[in-house]
Amino acid sequence: MTFADWNILHQKTHSGLKISLKNYCESWRMNVELHNIRDFEVVPEECTDYIGKYVRSIQYKADSERATEECLVYLSTSCNLKKDGRDAWVFDIDDTLLSTIPYYKNNLYGGNKLNVSDLEDWMSKGKSPALEYSLQLFNDLKSRGIQIILISTRREYLRSVTIDNLVNVGYHGWAGLILRDSANELVSVAKYKSDARKQLIKDGYRIWGIVGDQYSSFEESPSCTRGFKLPNPMYYVA
Repeated sequence: MTFADWNILHQKTHSGLKISLKNYCESWRMNVELHNIRDFEVVPEECTDYIGKYVRSIQYKADSERATEECLVYLSTSCNLKKDGRDAWVFDIDDTLLSTIPYYKNNLYGGNKLNVSDLEDWMSKGKSPALEYSLQLFNDLKSRGIQIILISTRREYLRSVTIDNLVNVGYHGWAGLILRDSANELVSVAKYKSDARKQLIKDGYRIWGIVGDQYSSFEESPSCTRGFKLPNPMYYVA
């Protein structure tokens, strides 16, 4: 889905509603976040400038901060922590703890079709910056005795550089880091992450929450008590 309902000449939707390009791109972004638009390979060409401005904006930071604040509201009001070393929280890594916006800046903020080898080459340099509010949440959860588990679609060969990158920007003290290996490279991301959660539960962990930028971080069983999605309109991972 690339051009959807936008008519660049008439500036109207199919129903006849008069809108601006900004209206159209904001609606497209919102429906990505609502999981109404799925499986897109690129950001619509006419919206790449808008998406680029959004992910560099105060609004993006405010949206991210609000999501992390809601994690703490939920934790304070709805979680009966046992404090026995088995209370756990799961984080994705890319665009959850570490930002890939610098990479996507050079790829039209999702306007270019993803080249996985190129992205992994960029990851291998270990220069991903931390997402400020995710780092604050990470440290807050850790201070409460919650075990932090990282489940990422990064491949196993990136383990060392990923650890170094995380530590260099302020993350440390997680209880587990799960990366993809040859045994699970061919399954969907949702199944890979679901299988990882099943193993954690089998190992005795109670997963109270998950933070991720893709719905595939939360889908399939076993579901956690709550999932919290961070904004990311640049790409979709099924």
